[in-house]
Amino acid sequence: MIAHINRVGTATPPNEVHGLFVEWARSRIEDRRTATLFKRMADRSGIVNRWSVLAPEPGARQIDPGGFYHGASPTTARRMAIYAEEAPRLALEAIAALGPIEGVTHLVVASCTGFTAPGIDQIIAARLGLPPSIERTLVGFMGCYAAVAALRTAHHIVRSEPAAKVLVVTVELCTLHLQHDVTIEPLLAMLQFGDGAAAAIVSAEPEGLAITRTFSAALPDSADLIRWDIGDTGFVMTLDGAVPGRIAEALADPMIRAASVGDAPVDMWAVHAGGRSVLDAVERALSLPDDALAASRTVLAEKGNMSSATLLFVLDRLIRGDTRADNGVALAFGPGMAAEGFGFRIAR
Repeated sequence: MIAHINRVGTATPPNEVHGLFVEWARSRIEDRRTATLFKRMADRSGIVNRWSVLAPEPGARQIDPGGFYHGASPTTARRMAIYAEEAPRLALEAIAALGPIEGVTHLVVASCTGFTAPGIDQIIAARLGLPPSIERTLVGFMGCYAAVAALRTAHHIVRSEPAAKVLVVTVELCTLHLQHDVTIEPLLAMLQFGDGAAAAIVSAEPEGLAITRTFSAALPDSADLIRWDIGDTGFVMTLDGAVPGRIAEALADPMIRAASVGDAPVDMWAVHAGGRSVLDAVERALSLPDDALAASRTVLAEKGNMSSATLLFVLDRLIRGDTRADNGVALAFGPGMAAEGFGFRIAR
């Protein structure tokens, strides 16, 4: 029994904030030379647009009209209150983009940018009018590779229950966790992230993208390179500049390379758009053609890094394309560090 990602729906909020953030962050750096360096790196980031549930004030260089990031940094409680309201709303937009979802038997939700109880899985199920008996799984705080964990869970459900129809949802509100830093490293980390949601139907129906295998590899001596700590003023992201090099090193390791890439030639890539330097590292380490990561680079340019939702945006572009794949690889990196992914094929 082979599970298929039949179709994908995506959604982003209406508020474009990338340029606003760049100017806001640059204004916080007192040293002129460092501020110029930040602007240069922002220009080279490969990101054109990022989207936020926080609406920018007309004519202002802030992120939110209600004074959310003015003055004292808002507490984690205030940020979670917005998450509880906006995350289900954005998730439902992505689900609506799927089209009809009758017959759903299982719901798997992944999110790492907020907490609420009852969980957003229950909120989504109730607002969709799904039966109370629907089986729910919440994948929490796994970061950028959580989409793989959610899809892998759906894959195993379908393999064990061939009649299952699994609704997979990923939703992240990364811009809720802006920090009032004045140093370049955390500002560059925050430069990557935007808000987004994606949903997918996974079933045994032979339509869309077939999941052929799954893999997972924890990278030793890397735990501090990507961190996501809960603080009094939101979740604090640590994204070490050594991450791209560590990824390249990992992909050169014969065991990790064999587990993730395999021995057969790969004819399609769906790599989590974690940043331009991450995509460059994967491309160089695997000696990929210039256009191999085109879908990932396009998502990065148009949306930024939306944490767990990003990979599904990339898969959506591939599924909607007109190219077949006999041996594709989906790959994402995240806290730990760890590499998670799966093999796939697309028949046209």
